[in-house]
Amino acid sequence: MLASFLLSLREGIEAALIISIVLGALRKMRRTELIPSVWYGALSAILVSLAGGISLTALGLSLEGAAEQIFEGVAMVLAAGVLTWMIFWMSRQARHIKGELEGGVHKAVFEGGKRGLFALAFLAVVREGVELALFLTAATFASGTQSSVIGALIGLGTAALLAWGLFASTLRLNLRQFFQVTGFLLILFAAGLVAHGIHEFNEAGIVPAVIEHVWDVNPVLDENGGFGATLNTLFGYNGNPSLTEVLAYIAYFVAISFGLRLSGRRAGATAQPQV
Repeated sequence: MLASFLLSLREGIEAALIISIVLGALRKMRRTELIPSVWYGALSAILVSLAGGISLTALGLSLEGAAEQIFEGVAMVLAAGVLTWMIFWMSRQARHIKGELEGGVHKAVFEGGKRGLFALAFLAVVREGVELALFLTAATFASGTQSSVIGALIGLGTAALLAWGLFASTLRLNLRQFFQVTGFLLILFAAGLVAHGIHEFNEAGIVPAVIEHVWDVNPVLDENGGFGATLNTLFGYNGNPSLTEVLAYIAYFVAISFGLRLSGRRAGATAQPQV
């Protein structure tokens, strides 16, 4: 439930920021009559994302045997990939997203009017919604439908309250720190999804286990009960993993560490003054 809550909170905050920037740009332009088009676009994006998430989950739950394992494995690995991309994209674009959105609003107003603003809001919000729907689908397979839905509802509700507080009162949230902390935790969740996905592929016979159980610490910390089950849901803990699960988990962290270091170097080079 914590993983669903955290990602729903993060995606909800991002969507709220996007909508607030668009609405703020319209107010600056004194084109408030176009504001309903923004809300229609955002609402349509939410409905499309919801329908997509329900369809994916229903499809996965309707499958059986190897087909179910393959589908769940693909969903988990794909969700981990999208989640990782989202973290890198946000770290690179956070400084420029406001200017890009305001520029998009000006272009949409003068070239497309209501339709242009509808499309702008729809595309901006549907990206967040599709990411969330894909992750919640994978989380449902890993931890169950009820806990995922409850976590998502609490996360989105909290995001709505925070967004209202940010823009309607004196509440202040350090968004940079917020995205850094949630980004770190979501990397751990993504690694767990990779491990879960490889486990499903092992069971389906697509990816060989090589060594079925590298170790077995379930007698000490059972993956199916208590604290072990919580670790399993959040971080992909497996008390008796296969060799390919362990290698995939390590490979993910090696890749993410390399990517973060490379991204940091590029950001540093961009920030240097031009001579």
